[in-house]
Formats: sequence, structure tokens, C-alpha cells
Amino acid sequence: MSTSLLAPAQWAQSEFALAELGDQRLTQRLVRIGTGLAQSPGGTLPQAFRQMKELKAAYRFFAQPQVGPPQVQAAHRRQTLERCWQPGEYLLIEDTSQLDYSDHVACEDLGPIGNHHGRGLLLHTTLAVAIEGWGLTQRPQGTVIGLLDQQCWRRSGPPKRGRESWKERIQRPRESLRWAAVFEGLEAPPAQSQWVFVADREADFYEPIQRCQKRGIDFVIRAYRNRRVAGEPGYLKQALASLELKGKMELDLRSRAGKAARTAVVEVRTGRVEFQGPERPDGDKPDFSLNVVEVREVNAPAGIQPLHWTLLTSLSCDRWVQVQRIIGRYTGRWWIEEYHKALKTGVGAEDSQLQQAYRIETLVAVLAIVAVRLLNAKLLARTRADEPADPELFGPEALELLSAQFGKPANGWTHANALVAVARLGGFLARKNDGMPGWQTIWRGWQRLMWMCEGLELLQQKAKRCG
Repeated sequence: MSTSLLAPAQWAQSEFALAELGDQRLTQRLVRIGTGLAQSPGGTLPQAFRQMKELKAAYRFFAQPQVGPPQVQAAHRRQTLERCWQPGEYLLIEDTSQLDYSDHVACEDLGPIGNHHGRGLLLHTTLAVAIEGWGLTQRPQGTVIGLLDQQCWRRSGPPKRGRESWKERIQRPRESLRWAAVFEGLEAPPAQSQWVFVADREADFYEPIQRCQKRGIDFVIRAYRNRRVAGEPGYLKQALASLELKGKMELDLRSRAGKAARTAVVEVRTGRVEFQGPERPDGDKPDFSLNVVEVREVNAPAGIQPLHWTLLTSLSCDRWVQVQRIIGRYTGRWWIEEYHKALKTGVGAEDSQLQQAYRIETLVAVLAIVAVRLLNAKLLARTRADEPADPELFGPEALELLSAQFGKPANGWTHANALVAVARLGGFLARKNDGMPGWQTIWRGWQRLMWMCEGLELLQQKAKRCG
């Protein structure tokens, strides 16, 4: 059962009440903080807690050095893992994002980010998505379960790249080792549960592939390195020419900064390639073979760089539909990109004015779970559009307020029309050709709806006292 649309207090209870913080009072405070941030997202505590005693209590909580992101998120991660052990297919999508606090000059202990001129934190997330079906173009449809893992850290000192030998670099702890590291501490998934690790080019090296293979986890990783082919002179780029042409298909590409959404026609080639094992300080690794899927755009519009993906995967490429779904799983990376937007813009993770980095890390750990709630609210409207909205989950007062504002739909409240109504509170016009609302207008509307519910509750309490 999804808890994304629960009323804030119920949702916070489901996410944080089982946190083991060493003191039940701290756990109760975490639940109240989760409630406040779900009601009034924005990244700054004064915005979420308007009563001074609640605000001071929140500041005291984030000042606890023994309470950090692992303790705050432990219960949520356990629940996510339990869901992933249920029968079905799950995408475990990883990516790293930077949290920029360069303008927050008073904050202590932040590390360099970007080109080392900015200050902030780095956040590496493993987002679990349950596949609920496949579209006609073999794109996955699903809902976000939660965070299987999340690591937050600060860099220190000048960049080491270019200032050390390969041997020195490969022997020290490196940021790259975070990829697929979550699998090291987990048992292999049960037979009825298929896990597929999905990552971009930064994860294209031996260790993530080895970790997945060791735990029986499938993977789709976009290639970055021109790997040496085993048994014969040559590299991956030369091997691509010998792959079998499997077919053509259309890919709908989402809009990005400076690039409009468009549809690309691509040729798809597949084959199995054996690669030479990499050199490591403890000895050369054995050769290994992977399926390779090359996706290359044909007849790209003038002035547009043609799309070209090379995907490394453990999944079968025997049938055309299998190949289409491999590509579809990789396009599912947009879930984690949307998640980072929800975290930064939706719940304001970069807006905090706390003055110690460790306090911001703990606040981000709470906001990271709030961002899952935000993103899933949007996905429910896509994947379960026509299902009735459960008043107990959505909140009967919320549905009553939407009915009073816009009128109750003739077919009743569904996930789709309820989310559209919420987005209308956030500025969405809902014109005939506007399509579904974006997550920003949904969250603005949700925030306003929560304020309206809070006002209604206060009036009802006042009426009872007067009575």
C-alpha cells in the first residue's frame, strides 16, 4: 500500500515512528518534524514550525551529534527493502547530485563541489521503483517505493586527480566505490523478485558489475569506457560494428535545459562481447562477458547531436521485446532525475540556513523522504490514473475541500483528477491541451491544501470548545 497520500501526521508516523534513536523522546520529535516538513515543505525550519517552542525543539534535535542520516532513515530503508523482497520487478536506480550552499557563507564544514569554487554536500541515492506494467512502446510504468540507500558526504582538500599515480589512486578509498555499494550488505533477492540496477556512465567500471553479479542482480549500465575486448586485439568501439542489427524504434526524449522534447528514431544493435578483466593491485581480474545494446539515432534533425547510447547489461537480448525493455529500463533513469528536482526545488533541500554541515545532513535525510512522498504523488496520477482515490489515504477533509473549491467530478475522485485539482491550487491551468501537471505545481497546490486542512481543523476545534 502506498503511503504517499496519507495525511502528514499519519505519513510521518508510518515513516519515522520505528526509528531507533536511543531515546523515545527523540523518535517522537522526529515524527513531529516529519509532520511539519510534510505540511510546509521549504527547507527552512521557521517555515515549517511557526510556534517558537516547536522551532526550538527542532533546532535541538538537529544539534544532536549522535543522530545522523543513517539513524533517521534506517526505518524507511528497512521498509523499502521489505517491499523489494515481494514478488515483482524493481529498478534500483543510482545517481549522485550536488547540494549547493555556496551562498550560505555562515555554514561551517562544507566541502568543495563542482569546479571546487562552490561549497556544499554530495548526495548519492539508490531509488527503488516497482514496475507495475509496460506501455505500448515498452517503457516501464511504476511507483517509487523509497530509498534503498543514501549517502551524504563532504569533500576535503584539493582535488587529487592529476596529482597521483594510477596505483596510488586505485589503492585509496575513492568516491566511485559508492556505486552499487548497497548490495555488499544485502542477501541476494528471492527468486520471485527481480532487481535491476540502473546507472549512467559514471558507474561503468568493474566493481559495480561484480557486485551485481555476486548477488544475482541484473543491471543496465551506460558505457563510458572504451573497454579492451578479450582474446583479440581491439576495443568496444570496434566491436560495436559487428553487433547484429535488431531493429528500429522511436524514443520519446524529455526536454532538458536548452533542449526541447522530441522523438528520435534509433537503430538498435545487440550482441555478446567478452571483455578483458581489469588490472587491480591484488592482481588482474578474470575476463567477463556482457550483453551489449547499441542505440544510435538515424536522420537526426540539423543542428541536433544524434543520440548514441551503448548499454552494458546482464539481461537477455534474444527477442526484440526484451531489447526494447532494456532500453526502456535505462530511460527509467528519469525517475531519479525527477527525484532530485523534487528534493531541491520541491522541498527546498538547498534552502537551509543551519550553520553546521552535520545538521544540514540530518535535515536533508528527513527532506529526502519527504521528496519521495512528493514524487510518488505525481506517479500515482500516471500509473493509477483511473483508480478511486481512497479518502482514508488522501484525507477526507482534503477531498471535501477540493469538492468545495472545484466541484466533485461526475465519476468521483480518482488519482488523476484529484492530483489535477491539487495542482490547480498550485497554479496549474488544467486547459484541454495542458496534459498532466508537473511536480512543482502539484507540490505548491499540496502545500496550500495542507494549510487549508489545518485551518479547517482549527475552526472545528474552536467550534467544539465553544459548544
